[in-house]
Formats: sequence, C-alpha cells, structure tokens
Amino acid sequence: MAHKSGFVNILGNPNVGKSTLMNALVGEKLSVITSKSQTTRHRIMGIVNGEDFQVVFSDTPGIIKPNYLLQESMMKFVSNALTDADLVLLVTDIVESPGKNPDYIEKLKNSKIPVIVLINKIDLSDQSDLENLVNFWHSLLPEAEILPISALKSFNVQPLFKRILEVIPEFPPYFPKDQLTDKTERFFAGEIIRGKILENYQQEVPYSVEIEIESFQDTERIVNIAAVIHVARDSQKGIIIGHKGSKLKKVGMESRLEMEAFFGKKVFLEMFVKVNKDWRDSKNKLKSFGYE
Repeated sequence: MAHKSGFVNILGNPNVGKSTLMNALVGEKLSVITSKSQTTRHRIMGIVNGEDFQVVFSDTPGIIKPNYLLQESMMKFVSNALTDADLVLLVTDIVESPGKNPDYIEKLKNSKIPVIVLINKIDLSDQSDLENLVNFWHSLLPEAEILPISALKSFNVQPLFKRILEVIPEFPPYFPKDQLTDKTERFFAGEIIRGKILENYQQEVPYSVEIEIESFQDTERIVNIAAVIHVARDSQKGIIIGHKGSKLKKVGMESRLEMEAFFGKKVFLEMFVKVNKDWRDSKNKLKSFGYE
C-alpha cells in the first residue's frame, strides 16, 4: 500500500478556533487555547501517524496587521505557511465578519494549493445563516471545498481528517513515526505558563509577556523547571507578582498542575519576573526568544 505524507497548514483570523481544531485533529493539547486573540505566537507542528500515512499539521498565529516587531515575526510564520503547504485549512466561523484580510484570501485564490474552508462553531448558528456563509465562501474561493464543523464539539472532525488523507500526496514520512511535534518539552513548558498568564491577567499585560525556560531537568520521577517571565515595563512586574506574590503563586500552581498532566510526572517549578524593556520591538531579543 502506498504511503501518504503531507503538510496541512491551519490559517485564519484570531479567535476562530484554529488551536482547538489543531488539538482535536492531533489528539493532544499542543496549542494554547484561551478566549483572547493572538494566543498563538509560533508555528506549532503536530504530527499524526498511521501505518500508511503521516499528516504534519501546523497551527499558526491569527492573521493581524502588525503594530510592532513581534507581530511582524508572527505574520512571517503565517506567510511561510502559505507557501509550503500541501493543503491549507482556512478556518472561519459563524461569528466573525466574513472576508476579513482580503490580501491573504487573494493569495490563497492565486496559489495552486488545495484549500478547504472550515466554517467553525456551527453549533452557535442556524441553518439559514450557515447557508449564507457557505454561499459567500463559494463566491470568494470557488475552487475551495467548504465544510461546516464544530472543533469544540468534534462535529465533522473525523470526516475532515478522512478528506485530508485523500488530498495529501503519496510520499514517504518526513519525520520518525514516533514523533508528535517539532517543538521541545521546554517549549511546551513555556507555553503552559504563558497560557495561564493569558487566563489570569487582563488588558495589555498578557501580550507584553514572554516566557524563558532557564533550566529544564527531566529525571525519572520529577521535572525540575526554572522559568523567567519577561515583561516590557516596570509597572507590569508588580501586576504579574500581585499582592504578597498571590497572583504569581496562582499562576505557578495552575501551570505546575497542567505540566504534570502533560509530562506525566511530578513537576517542581520556580518562576521569576524580570523587566526586559520593549522586548517586542527588539530584533535581538526576539531572536533569542525564537522568533526568526
């Protein structure tokens, strides 16, 4: 039996459910999920293997107009995902105004990459609204397939996966068959902490934070982790720490519990807060944090 392999890249605007879909397709929580926009900053690969297939999914940042260098770097991940895919999953939903970011849609229209438009969150819609959206996307991307889904409820996720296997080309596996992702355990430790900060703080503070894992020691019984929370301004340091350290302790406890579930063993977590002024607009600092 011929082996099939392909890169399937997930694109779309913020908050349409790209990360929820990615995790549903991969069967693991690889991407941070919160109600806030711009939760995903990196391109994160999740690899699904079978005896005769390997699907390499990529979750990407939500498409935005950049206001600073960090966001420019995030949009480079999106641009790269437009060029190296065997299949693009363009995620929209029944809530957002359809047709936002027309330049990206035009790029997809002019490319030779197969596109499946996924209308997510259909559990929140009625049949009439859904039919209108399907007709709209048919007119906008006439060559694309359109599939209504609910990533959160797992509705139509399995038919989508079956269709993906039909579309991707015959090719040997790109990665070892036991590999789940291209990211390291250190990366996911940082993402777990950042996710808890997104959940626990408001306004600009979560978007001014970057996590650096200073040390990661994985022993037989416990994972010892030391993490630095970088903030952009002095005032944000106090907000992150909270009164008598209460906020930081809460984030630490929630992060440790999620890490223990993720790594399958006990975790000892130390966290420190450091002011790293204007890191979001520094090329050198962004490079050190993995934004190429």
